[in-house]
Amino acid sequence: MNTHSHHNNSASTGTTVSTVSTTRAGVRTRLGRTGAIGLAVLATAATTAVLAPTATAAPRAAEPAFLAPTELPPHASSAWYASPVTAGTPDPLPFCVGPALPGATSVHRDFWTEFDTGAVQVTVVERDETRAKSLAALWNKTIRACADKVEQEDPDMTAEFRDFGSLNVEEGANVYGIHTAHAWGSSDINMFSVGRDGRTVTVVNWGQMGNFQHAQVPDFKRTTTTAVNKLY
Repeated sequence: MNTHSHHNNSASTGTTVSTVSTTRAGVRTRLGRTGAIGLAVLATAATTAVLAPTATAAPRAAEPAFLAPTELPPHASSAWYASPVTAGTPDPLPFCVGPALPGATSVHRDFWTEFDTGAVQVTVVERDETRAKSLAALWNKTIRACADKVEQEDPDMTAEFRDFGSLNVEEGANVYGIHTAHAWGSSDINMFSVGRDGRTVTVVNWGQMGNFQHAQVPDFKRTTTTAVNKLY
């Protein structure tokens, strides 16, 4: 019979199945944003065309910045490596939060080590803050429900969810952990965070073999704070 417990900031052991993918393939280039174009006005009814002064171009909005490899939780035996920032959703999709990522507006960066540890950051710029709040709420809800979903979809799996609280950075960020274990012995720990700055939302997923003892919670919280602060 599957066991499943929800805790806040408590210790636990277990075993799991889905870790962040550590090998990354294709690279695509981010799309730039078009600048504003000044309007020329034809002024006379005769043969002389007089152009009105061109309107000053609106400043281009800065692109959200992504984590650097050195800003991930340190690995004891390997450096971190990173793909270029890439338009679209990661392939494969990240554990838990993947199905909730909007394909058309997502931009991501993959990270990996020489061992069985990986991470991914996905950022979405919404049209306004209301939509950004809704997307952040959806991601938070999806992560909180993930452990139950894992157990429902695979009777041989057990999953434990923990809420590691919120961080006071920009419009706020939430940090979670999920440990999954399979009956035949695999054990993985995944950490997630969802943060927002204005109309931009980012999610970070870090994972490796192990359990909550290997979660590197303080390091992951520092990574999350950096990720949200770097958005703009």
